[in-house]
Amino acid sequence: MSDNDKVNTGHHIEDKELIKNARKPEGELGHQILDRMNRSHESMAQWGVSHFDISEDSKILDIGCGGGRNIERFASQISDNGRVVGIDYSDVSVEKSTELNRDAIDRGIVNVLQGSVSEMPFYDETFDIATCFETIYFWPDFINDLKEVNRVLKKDGFIFICNEAVYREGEMEKYDDLVELLDMKIYSEEVLRQSLETAGFKDFKAYLNDENDWICVIAHKI
Repeated sequence: MSDNDKVNTGHHIEDKELIKNARKPEGELGHQILDRMNRSHESMAQWGVSHFDISEDSKILDIGCGGGRNIERFASQISDNGRVVGIDYSDVSVEKSTELNRDAIDRGIVNVLQGSVSEMPFYDETFDIATCFETIYFWPDFINDLKEVNRVLKKDGFIFICNEAVYREGEMEKYDDLVELLDMKIYSEEVLRQSLETAGFKDFKAYLNDENDWICVIAHKI
């Protein structure tokens, strides 16, 4: 593999064709990257979800559900009165998430749908919690998409965002290749705060893991 076939992700040197599939997994490489994400994002996800609690009857929406590992996690924490719904615009992600969560789908506590965060097929005030793991980088219209999340949350419901990369002044050069390859946006804590407040959220809280560059934020619907 030549240097032209590789990309610096900010943490590792990776196969460019594989990493291209991180934005919208497709085909065989899409399956491969989703399997890997389910494994490689697990420690970040465990750290992130330690910052909030869910109840047995929580209605949870996982936006950009990818390989479905977080759906599986939440499904193991709810009763038959709860519900976890995953949505992703990649048909490979929907297929993978469905496969992983087949038993919970058959039990009636999980659904996986194909769709876009910009226009979600849910009634107003449907969910208690909306989770977004490693996905907001790719949202097409960040403020309006946050407003759409706000719409489907119940009053006092909350959004949870968890990212492996956070914007820090003077430290972003390592992500240049990845940002260009995936046409992604890496947000700072302050931009996340301002965007969420503009979109109708309050009580913003951010948690930073400096060792790994991780960030997670929680904000409640007004």
